[in-house]
Amino acid sequence: MTSFQPVQRTGLTGVHYPWGISIEHIDFLDHSIATLSAEITERLCPFEAAFTILCSIPGVSGRTAEVMIAEMGVDMTRFPTPGQLCAWAGVAPASHESAGKRRPAGTRQGSTSLQIALVEAAKAASRTKGTYYSAQYSRLAKRRGANKATVAVAHSILDAAWHLLMNGTLYSDPGAGYFESRHDPHVEAKRLQRKIEALGFEVNIAPTAA
Repeated sequence: MTSFQPVQRTGLTGVHYPWGISIEHIDFLDHSIATLSAEITERLCPFEAAFTILCSIPGVSGRTAEVMIAEMGVDMTRFPTPGQLCAWAGVAPASHESAGKRRPAGTRQGSTSLQIALVEAAKAASRTKGTYYSAQYSRLAKRRGANKATVAVAHSILDAAWHLLMNGTLYSDPGAGYFESRHDPHVEAKRLQRKIEALGFEVNIAPTAA
């Protein structure tokens, strides 16, 4: 009866690796990941409130929230406006000016790690049905394409994060019907009335007869 011989695999260098070494390497990687995860959890303890706030945003997972805290911090006074934070993160539109004319030039250069995390969050948020971000993505993707729509959602997520961290509140989603509600005839009529009155005219609005 022949004895069992362990199977060997050939690596890219042509060296034969027995199964035992591969298993030991996987165990080493698993141990390293567990050690790093424990250290990250420990270091996040002082930022637990900010972590909870960020995770309340659709599309933002625990790992994304960790990257956001590590890259931009939780003190939003460093960024006077949400626009400056979005530009720093590389999810704000850039433009070139020549001969007095401005033309779009993609997005600005920013924090690569934060930009990648936000784009992944935007993709997840766009697939979350019934939310503001899914509606935003659908509207923009039809006109500007999937990539630009994703960056726009990433911009909105970071903009919301700035306001939430500044106010210390959880995210409250406006809902997928937000854009439709903005075009409500009565709401639009009131907006136009205020605009005309600001120009010095008096306006009386009444619905037309059916």
